[in-house]
Amino acid sequence: MESARSTEYPPRLRLDELLEELQVRIDGVRGTQDRVHSLLEAVLTVGRELDLSHVLRRIVEAAVVLVDAEYGALGVIGEDQLLAEFLPVGVDKERAEAIGRLPAGHGLLGELIRHPKPLRLGELSEHPASYGFPPNHPPMRSFLGVPIRVRDEVFGNLYLTEKRGGEEFDGEDETVLSTLAVAAGVAIENARLYEEARHRQRWLEANAEVTHSLLSGVDETRVLELIVEHARRILSADLGVLMLPVADTDELQVALASGTDAEAHRGLVLPRRGTFGGAAFTASEPVTSTDVQNDPRITVGPQRWEGLGPAVAVPMRTHDGVGGVLSLARVADSHAFTQVETDTLLGFAGQAAIAMKLAERRRDAEQLALLEDRDRIARDLHDLAIQRLFAAGMTLQSTLRFVQHPEGSERLLRVVDDLDDTIKIIRSTIFGLRSHEAGPAVQGLRVRTAKTIEEAVPALGFTPSLRTEGLVDTDVPCSVADDMVAVLAEAMSNIARHARADAAEISLVVASGRLTLTVTDNGVGIPEGGHRSGLRNLAERAEKLGGELELGEPPGGGTRLVWAVPLPER
Repeated sequence: MESARSTEYPPRLRLDELLEELQVRIDGVRGTQDRVHSLLEAVLTVGRELDLSHVLRRIVEAAVVLVDAEYGALGVIGEDQLLAEFLPVGVDKERAEAIGRLPAGHGLLGELIRHPKPLRLGELSEHPASYGFPPNHPPMRSFLGVPIRVRDEVFGNLYLTEKRGGEEFDGEDETVLSTLAVAAGVAIENARLYEEARHRQRWLEANAEVTHSLLSGVDETRVLELIVEHARRILSADLGVLMLPVADTDELQVALASGTDAEAHRGLVLPRRGTFGGAAFTASEPVTSTDVQNDPRITVGPQRWEGLGPAVAVPMRTHDGVGGVLSLARVADSHAFTQVETDTLLGFAGQAAIAMKLAERRRDAEQLALLEDRDRIARDLHDLAIQRLFAAGMTLQSTLRFVQHPEGSERLLRVVDDLDDTIKIIRSTIFGLRSHEAGPAVQGLRVRTAKTIEEAVPALGFTPSLRTEGLVDTDVPCSVADDMVAVLAEAMSNIARHARADAAEISLVVASGRLTLTVTDNGVGIPEGGHRSGLRNLAERAEKLGGELELGEPPGGGTRLVWAVPLPER
């Protein structure tokens, strides 16, 4: 009995062991509770964000804390099954710059892309897919990776390395990280939906502004600027180019370019074949490129894509065909344009093209209504005003035989002559109304003069005043009118280029068998020794018609040009 009792543990020692075991289990439970609490807190933190970039950053930061890893990263899988985005945590900026280019998804990182299931390694260098680290990369041994799924799609992967304390990741770490990945998938989907809603709202607002501007009569150049500006802003593009077809040719002209190196594109007229925009125009479908500066489809034109990488060109389609091409590009090494971005850009370009077509038809309808109104005014002037004036003149002529006083007869004859001149002026006005939109050969000189001045306004920066007097449309032959219009255009060009004026007056007078054009500006005058070949041309035109050109300075300063020629008798 004595020997049996000696082999049993003392009661106090056995109790101590039980208490220690109980304490270990309590600590384990407490640790598990703490970890579950940390996991729930991480899930809530990730789920609070709506901005996708912030969501992704929060996910990888939470993952590093949960499994006590020194380094972590989240890789987003692109359409080419490589990493389109890589967000590292634990590597400072200086170390990241020293490492260089971020991984694309080859080697061990690509293993999870090819086989989307959890992967846990004690020594990552021993895995067959591992082929080492680039220079300046920190050493890494333990590895844990899990895929992130959004619905049935693998969105990306979480990569964790170097568990602190030199330990390896265990099954519990894998379970916790897999649970976080599930919550991350939900958060990413919510952020995507939110981003899509915001994206759609921005496109709707852009479409509304473009349509409103077109239909409210805003200058078309400004509308084209709006189209390019909105597209660049919404898709974060560095360059935007809008090309329109040149009538009756197989060429495209750059109507607008803005952003990086836009001046290299402005004013270019290029064939459709051999150009990036031309490929989209010809195919009537979007075209994309990941490296536009080396794209083999671009074979003509000057160097204009240097430093740019991802690009997209979409046709501006309507039921009548393709009305233009909208192209966007980002600097090299930027994210490529996704299918969703391309589709929304195509829809925006199509809506803009339809709005432009509607605005064009509206302008045509307004022009038709204006011409019809002019025809009505012309008919009223002819049928009412001229007939009444003609009747009044006939009455005055018949009254002459009752007037015995010579001075009274003379005054009556003068009134009859004035009525005759008034009838001629009204007839000239009628011709001008009816030929306002006709070609130069049949347009009145008043209309051609006004159009010439209107075309010069953008270069001048102001609108000159115009005064006409006499039978401008009826007494000036077409040959003289052509010369006069050319003289006026040259005079406007000289003011725009050299005068530095902010006001000008144009006077066109037909009187006493002469046509006199006077152009006066308040600029700096004609410099001594200045280039005068243009003025010699104006003088030669006048001399050819038997007239003369005079240059002078008005009292307030500036330049006065007087171009006068005789008119043949009618």
